Amino acid sequence: MEAIYSHLLLFSLLLLSTKKLAFAADILGKGSNITDGETLVSSDGTFMMGFFSPGASTKRYLGIWFSVSTDAVVWVANRERPVNDKAGALVVSDTGSLLLLDGSRQIAWSSNSTSTSPVEAQLLNSGNLVVRNRGSATILWQSFDYPSNAMLSGMKVGKDFWDGVEWFLTSWHSPDDPSPGAFRRLLDTSGLPDNVVWKSNAKTFRTGPWNGLWFSGIPEVLTYTNLIEYQMEITSRQVTYGYIVKPGAPLTYVVLTETGDVNRLVWDSSTRSWQTQYHGPRDICDNYGKCGEFGVCNASAASTSFCSCLKGFSPVSPSEWKVREASGGCQRNVRLDCGGKQPTTDGFELVHGVKLPDTHNASVHMGIAVEECRARCLSNCSCVAYAAADLRGGGSGSGCVIWADSLMDLRYVDGGQDLYLRLPRSELAACTTPGTIRRATRNSPTNNRIGEGAFGIVL
Repeated sequence: MEAIYSHLLLFSLLLLSTKKLAFAADILGKGSNITDGETLVSSDGTFMMGFFSPGASTKRYLGIWFSVSTDAVVWVANRERPVNDKAGALVVSDTGSLLLLDGSRQIAWSSNSTSTSPVEAQLLNSGNLVVRNRGSATILWQSFDYPSNAMLSGMKVGKDFWDGVEWFLTSWHSPDDPSPGAFRRLLDTSGLPDNVVWKSNAKTFRTGPWNGLWFSGIPEVLTYTNLIEYQMEITSRQVTYGYIVKPGAPLTYVVLTETGDVNRLVWDSSTRSWQTQYHGPRDICDNYGKCGEFGVCNASAASTSFCSCLKGFSPVSPSEWKVREASGGCQRNVRLDCGGKQPTTDGFELVHGVKLPDTHNASVHMGIAVEECRARCLSNCSCVAYAAADLRGGGSGSGCVIWADSLMDLRYVDGGQDLYLRLPRSELAACTTPGTIRRATRNSPTNNRIGEGAFGIVL
C-alpha cells in the first residue's frame, strides 16, 4: 500500500511539473490557460508574461516584463481593471479573443480579436504578444498596437491618417498603479515629426523636430550607433517613429515615468541593473516654452535666469524678466519691411547650434534647396525664420522649414542646428560685428568673399 501511495504521489508531482513546463512555453492555445503564478516565456527567454502586483499594491495585473528584471514591466493588459485576488486566468475564447477572467469569471480585459478558425497567442522575442490563426503568420491582434508606458525595439509611435489610428505612450498613475496617468508622449506630425510629452492639454517637453538623422534637441543620440538604429517612416498614409536594437547590443527600452520624464534604460549585465543612458527633460531649458516666444534658453546662463531675447527683440514685460519670469517672451524692436510695393530690405541673422523651435506653426517643403528657403521666406510677410529640413545629404542640408508668426521653445544645444532669423535691415546693421561675421561665415570670411563695392567687402 505504501508503494502505491508513493507512485501516486510521484505521478501527481509529474503532472504538476508538466503543467508548469507547458506554461513556460511561448504559445498559448485553445484549451489552455495561464493562471496566477504561471507564465509565458519568449523562445529566447528575454521576456515573460504573467500576473504581477506593482510596488506596494496587492492588486493583480497581467503584464509583460524583462526576464532579467521582473520590475521592468513594459506592457499591462488590464491597466484600468485589476484583479483583486490571485484567481485570475488568461484564456483563448472560441471566437478568437484573449480573455482575462477574474475570480468570478467576469471579463477584466479582452483583446477583442475575432476569428472563425482556431487561434493561438504567442509572446515573441521582441516582447510583442500576438494573436493569430494557428499555423498562420497573419497577425489578428498585437500588444505593440496598444502601448502602455514603455517603447520596445520594433514598436512604433505616430499616426495612420487613413485608418485614424494613433500610437503613443501613457504614463502610469503611480509606481503602485499602472492605470493611465497624467502624461502622454506622442509623435507630433503637424510640422516635422517631433516627440512631445503632454500633461493634459499642455506641452511639457519636446525632443525637437526630426532632421533626417536625429531629433534636433538631442544630438547625443548620434553616440548610440552601436546600440540602436532609428526608424522614421513618412508617407502619405502614416508618419511613425521607432527604433531597432542592433545585434549583440544590450537590452534597452524607453519609459515614460509617472512624473513625465522620458528615460532610455540600458541593461548592464555586470551589475545586473538598468543604467540611464538618456533622461529628458535634461535641464531647465527643456521645460517647454521656458523663455516664451522669440526667447532662447541657455542652460549655462544662470545669471540671466537662463533666458534672453533673440537679436532684434526685447522682453514683452521687462518687469517680469527682472523677477526671472520669462515665459511671456519677447517682441520685435522694429517691424519687418514687408507688404510694400518695393522689394523688402529684410535679411537674416544666423542663430547657430539650437534645438529648432516647435514646428506646429511651420510649413515643410522637402523638394527644394535650402537657398530657395530664403527667397520663399522673404516673399511671405508671415515668415519669421527658416531652417534646413533634412541633414542627411551633408553640407547645409536640404528641404525647408518655414516658421510663420512666432518661434516657441528655442534653446541652445551642443551640436544643434542652424536657424535663420528674419530681421529688418536696421537690426541687421546693428548686429554686424566681427563676431557675427565670423559666425555667419563659419570662421572663414575670406573663403566666403563674393566681391567688393563702394561700401566695402561683400560676404
